[in-house]
Amino acid sequence: MNVSMRNLRLITSHLLLLTVLLLGNLACSQTKMAVPPVASPPTVVTSTTFQNPLLPSGPDPFVAQKDGYYYYLHTLSNRLAIWRTTAMSGLGTAPSTVVWTPPANGAASGNLWAPEMFFFDGKWYIYYTAGPNGSNLGLQRTWVLENDNPNPTVGTWTDKGRIFNPTEDHWAIDGTVLEQNGNRYFLWSGHNGIDGVQRIYISRMSNPWTLTGPRVELTRPQYVWENVGPPYVNEGPEILKHNNKTFMVYSASFCGTDDYALGMLTASSTADPMLPSSWTKSTTPVFSQRPASRAYATGHNGFFKSKDGQEDWIIYHANSNPGEGCVDRRNPRMQKFTWNTDGSPNFGVPVPINTDIIKPSGE
Repeated sequence: MNVSMRNLRLITSHLLLLTVLLLGNLACSQTKMAVPPVASPPTVVTSTTFQNPLLPSGPDPFVAQKDGYYYYLHTLSNRLAIWRTTAMSGLGTAPSTVVWTPPANGAASGNLWAPEMFFFDGKWYIYYTAGPNGSNLGLQRTWVLENDNPNPTVGTWTDKGRIFNPTEDHWAIDGTVLEQNGNRYFLWSGHNGIDGVQRIYISRMSNPWTLTGPRVELTRPQYVWENVGPPYVNEGPEILKHNNKTFMVYSASFCGTDDYALGMLTASSTADPMLPSSWTKSTTPVFSQRPASRAYATGHNGFFKSKDGQEDWIIYHANSNPGEGCVDRRNPRMQKFTWNTDGSPNFGVPVPINTDIIKPSGE
């Protein structure tokens, strides 16, 4: 074989190799083009704010907390329902469960008001107001339900009957519970059997559905701002504790007026709450209407902690317009509050409706 023939074969070999490489690169390129690009995960935008009102209607709102859940209740008149949520700012989309429908007839068959729920000794208890079905509200009394399921929206609610002092059985509404000095006390708004003035009473509890000992009056309408009516009213007691003090926040004046407002009693956290002398009454309201915020008849409140436990919040009902009265136009609202240097709560003024509010911390 001569040199020319060897050179020709060498050139041909190189050309074939180059062709193979070019075809391989082309195929690889086409394969890469055939694989669709990996899509980036969608960006989730979570709002950091909410607005009041929380619901279109919700008189007498109350919030309980347990195991990372909030349990919300309000007056529905013909039934009791619980909203269960992990975020109070999302109450508007939280599911609600009817847990109690009263009998068609009897002493607690209608006008169900102001339910409150507590977890005592491994069981849930709902305290509520009810009377006979119909328009006669003069027979309203306080009642108790019990449920041993850790989740109060399931399980069975058992009727424990009335909670009252048999020696002084009068009109009674808006029950709540104070725990102090290792004892439990029931507080409610009622009559003295002589006049129609609503006063707030306290009595010691022997168990979650039974009162023992006397009932003691803690407050009655006294100042001008408590006597807008008639009727003349102190009602809706709620307990708030902070450091070494116990506060009893209550609603004053008739709920059908725009002047419905919050008053407050203060006691030491170690004082005997059955002694009226243990309590000091504020001479002015601690929270009241603010037309600029479209908040009228601000009252009947509850309290809760933010999800991370770092903030204190008040929940209350108000009307969005003047003269709307004591009906279902009352809607639930909430806002954060702070503490004064003397250890008392500073609720500020009602926040305007339809305005962005920073969510409770931890939500």
